[in-house]
Amino acid sequence: MSRSLVFPGQGAQYVGIGVSLAEKHPAARDILDRADRALGFALSDIMANGPEADLTRTDRSQLAILTASMMAFAVVKQQFSNFGRTLAFTATAGLSLGEYTALVVAEALSFEDALGLVKVRGEAMQAAADAVAGGMVALVGPDEATATALCAAAAEGEVLVVANLNCPGQVVISGTKSACARAVAKAKEFNCRRAIPLSVAGAFHSPLMAPAAERLGAALAGVAFRDPKVPVYANVTAAPVVKAADLPGLLARQLTSPVRWADSVVRMQADGVTQIWELGPGKTLSGMVERTVKGLAVRNLDTAEDALRFADAVTAG
Repeated sequence: MSRSLVFPGQGAQYVGIGVSLAEKHPAARDILDRADRALGFALSDIMANGPEADLTRTDRSQLAILTASMMAFAVVKQQFSNFGRTLAFTATAGLSLGEYTALVVAEALSFEDALGLVKVRGEAMQAAADAVAGGMVALVGPDEATATALCAAAAEGEVLVVANLNCPGQVVISGTKSACARAVAKAKEFNCRRAIPLSVAGAFHSPLMAPAAERLGAALAGVAFRDPKVPVYANVTAAPVVKAADLPGLLARQLTSPVRWADSVVRMQADGVTQIWELGPGKTLSGMVERTVKGLAVRNLDTAEDALRFADAVTAG
């Protein structure tokens, strides 16, 4: 058995995120309390009560998802401990923002430092989004080469690039609002069954995020990273990272580079991973994994009800 723990990114938030875990599991409540103390405001209240407009702000949603994902990890870890066992895993990974959770779980970064970095990251991304009207479009059907060709055809001198390679047949592109609109109009010409404009604040994982990457880079330089205890599969390269020195550059590049999630899943399986557990809000990554490779055992934990279903995995070790 070789298990990888994976963590979701922005877009997984919902009003009530983490509430059931905090109500039923002291380990989750402790994570939530630590987040409130570190941030100096009641993130827990926004997570529980919204309003949705506040929770979906880039500078709030990222903090909420990081915290909720760490709560889920804390619950599973405690469940194993309750049975006299240790939660064993051989790798971690996360989608975009989720890479920070993966680094905390791999002990390359403290939770409090991750909160500080994600706060800067969210604020910097929001500022970059406010500076230029940008958007993202999910494409159903094309491969990377076809999506790249669509971007070239629709850009007309503006920014439009491949931003997320989620799973076979699911690619997200990112750029200026007008370029995104042209891509939607041309999508059928490029073997896209659907082209869905996403409800996001800006053109994430594109060159339009360069100011955010610069600001985040300065914050990353002030944090003491440690060598991960297990390999962390980086979004930018889809390769395992084991050295602390590599992390700041990869995390800064992530804001302007495509997220190679499908390649990361393929690489994890090639490296011997047989189980993937998605810990945190939603089931998006689980679906992507199952559409990317066959033969992996996939589980997910978001709510207290999900935690109950993990009992069999805990007793099995």
